[in-house]
Amino acid sequence: MRNNNRVLIPKANFRDIGGIENHEGKTIQLGQIFRSGHLCELASSEKTILSDLNLRTIIDLRRPKEIEERPHPYFEGCLTHEISVSSSDNEFAVVAGSLDKPDMAEQASNLIDGYFEGIITKRLHLYQPVFHVATQPKNYPLLFNCSAGKDRTGFVAAILLRLLGVEEEKVIDDFLLSNEVRKDQIELHIMSYKQRLAKEMGFKESEIDNRHLEPFLSLVMSKPSYIKSVFSAIESGWDSWEMFRREGLKISDDSFDIFRDFMLQ
Repeated sequence: MRNNNRVLIPKANFRDIGGIENHEGKTIQLGQIFRSGHLCELASSEKTILSDLNLRTIIDLRRPKEIEERPHPYFEGCLTHEISVSSSDNEFAVVAGSLDKPDMAEQASNLIDGYFEGIITKRLHLYQPVFHVATQPKNYPLLFNCSAGKDRTGFVAAILLRLLGVEEEKVIDDFLLSNEVRKDQIELHIMSYKQRLAKEMGFKESEIDNRHLEPFLSLVMSKPSYIKSVFSAIESGWDSWEMFRREGLKISDDSFDIFRDFMLQ
């Protein structure tokens, strides 16, 4: 499926992040950089779409157990870098394991905000190899992914877009696009959760309101505050995005200039 010439496969939250214009009026190349969730449930026709992209590199951000449970299909000529960037006891796991706690409605979003902030303040070293691979033109066309394609993947996409000069508002819009692309899946998840919650609480489904759902929604939805927490942490830690790129991500000016010239047209 193509949306304004951007490849889109909703089932996998797969999409091209090219075609976005930066603050200089330059556009990120289409057909070079893609983001997604896991790819193990693709139909044959969808696998053909991906094969036709001639991917050279996949950066898989998932933990080893996630990869084992939902392995990607094989794409000829494509090298996969498995770079796990999160632990199994992160804030998402805390929220998921505490959905029934009375105070979780107030805490859930803040916990996830903290997860995203912590990428910058605690776990940035885990992402440095990701950006080293993702800023080498020889590795393109390139795909990076996690399980749902919205959080770890959303972070990487946001950083790359900002480094390429895309304005913050557009980056947030791209981050939130996962809600639209995954709309059908999200609705099914919510319906299933409401049924389970109503049964456990002895309520009718119609009696389950947003307060009951808020912790769960914090897990399945992308929220502006999540990625804004990343931007705030970067602004607090570095004087500029250029400084963050040099000192935080360890990407030299020369390497980035080559990448930037390749990606922008």
